[in-house]
Amino acid sequence: MDQASSETESPSRQIDKRIADLADWRGGTLARLRALVKEADPEVVEEWKWRGVPVWEHDGIICTGETYKAVVKMTFAKGASVEDPAGLFNSSLEGNTRRAIDFREGEAINEEALKALIRAAVALNQSSRAGKKK
Repeated sequence: MDQASSETESPSRQIDKRIADLADWRGGTLARLRALVKEADPEVVEEWKWRGVPVWEHDGIICTGETYKAVVKMTFAKGASVEDPAGLFNSSLEGNTRRAIDFREGEAINEEALKALIRAAVALNQSSRAGKKK
C-alpha cells in the first residue's frame, strides 16, 4: 500500500492492518487489548497517530497500543493519576504523567482489572474535561 492510500484509510482499518501484519503473538495480544478497550468503553474512538501507533480516545487520550520486538506496550496518557489497585502498571513508572503495561509473550491478561483501569482513565478524562468547561 502506498503512503497516500494509507493516509486515507480509517484509523480502525489501519489498526486492523497492523494486527494482521504482525502475524505473531503480538498481533493476537494487540487484538485482545483492543477488544478489551472497546468492551470497557463502547464509546471509544480509535485513532492512528505518530506514524503508526493505535490510540484509543474518549474526551482525550485513554491509552496507546505500541508493539515492540519483545512486548506489546499499553501506555496510559494520564496513568500516574489513575488508581491501579491490581498493580497492572509495570513500565514507565518514573514519570509524573504516563504509566504503561508491558505484555510479554505467553503472559495472561488480567482482563477485569484492565477494563477497570480503562474505565478509570475515561472517568479521569471526563472529569478533567468537565473542570475545563467551568
